[in-house]
Amino acid sequence: MHYHVILTIKYRNRCINAAMLARLRDIFTDCCRSWRCELVEFNGESDYVHLLIDAQPSMNLARMIGNLKTVSSRLIRKEFADHLANYFWKVRFWNNAYGVVTAGGHASIDALLAYIQDQESPPT
Repeated sequence: MHYHVILTIKYRNRCINAAMLARLRDIFTDCCRSWRCELVEFNGESDYVHLLIDAQPSMNLARMIGNLKTVSSRLIRKEFADHLANYFWKVRFWNNAYGVVTAGGHASIDALLAYIQDQESPPT
């Protein structure tokens, strides 16, 4: 089953740059692999990211997304600490909430892939 996941930055701060977006892709790819699922597509803008994940319907999706957010937040805050200090005064990165929609059928998957790929690139 395909899941379209949207994660937003705490306070919608526009802090994601190109290097951070590339690192987030690597982190999410590794995390998905450890959950035995696949990150099919990933992209984002300066204040949110889109993930298209292919996972078994029996997977505990809330737990997996919580893990994706926790691991990525910890690593990004460590690796980009100086940059993020300009945006956050507490140990934060993601909003508590997230969006997730199931996707199915070849046509809707293709449309979703195009939508995610068409996100405006964050600044370098």
